[in-house]
Amino acid sequence: MINSLFEQFEIVRLIPFHPFGNLDLSFTNSSLFLVIALFIINSLINNNVKNLVPGRWQSVVEILYENLVNMVKENIGNAGLKYFPFLFSLFLLIAVLNMVGLVPYTFTPTSHVAVTFGISLSLWIACTILSFINFGSNFFAMFMPAGSPMALAPFLVVIELVSYTVKALTLGVRLFANITAGHLLFAIIAGSTWKLLLAGGLLTVLSIIPLFIILFITVLEIGVALIQAYVFCLLSANYLNDTIHLH
Repeated sequence: MINSLFEQFEIVRLIPFHPFGNLDLSFTNSSLFLVIALFIINSLINNNVKNLVPGRWQSVVEILYENLVNMVKENIGNAGLKYFPFLFSLFLLIAVLNMVGLVPYTFTPTSHVAVTFGISLSLWIACTILSFINFGSNFFAMFMPAGSPMALAPFLVVIELVSYTVKALTLGVRLFANITAGHLLFAIIAGSTWKLLLAGGLLTVLSIIPLFIILFITVLEIGVALIQAYVFCLLSANYLNDTIHLH
């Protein structure tokens, strides 16, 4: 039973490709659903947001657009609007990846820490490089809070440096943990419901209860998928704020 629960997270090589010995560049199910997510985003944006009078989907996109613009202004300021296209694209990618995985027999790339950590590490590296470009050696001032006694400098610098470095890990792990936990819970309840349906008799009638729970969890997971995408972008905006405003 445990193995069946984790089958949904298994990486499958669809097109094996090993160009240099042990270097594995195979096209996997994770790669496939990343491509599918990009195709969905491109199709929905290009085909549904060009009308003067917005339809349902265009209205949804415009609401997302407005909320994310306000989020960027609140966390970075008007100077941070140059990062808005990136944050908006990041939100759509993570949200679509999260929700595609709710469809039976699909795969959720964001349920793998390698994917989420890869995104968060790339963001952390980009923020660090941009901070060096914008502030030069003054960038290191953020590791020493203003007004702190010099006697505590070695300890404060180490603490701030560790705190800054951990950002690369926590951002990706948070997304991975929430998505994985939700999918496991969904799989456990769905498996129990299926067994009750096959049992027959009174148990089949009782299966209605977990069936309603599944419907509730599905709606909840859609909400979690959107919220986690928003939280990821919100924290990303806070990190990008350090590339404009040195603390």
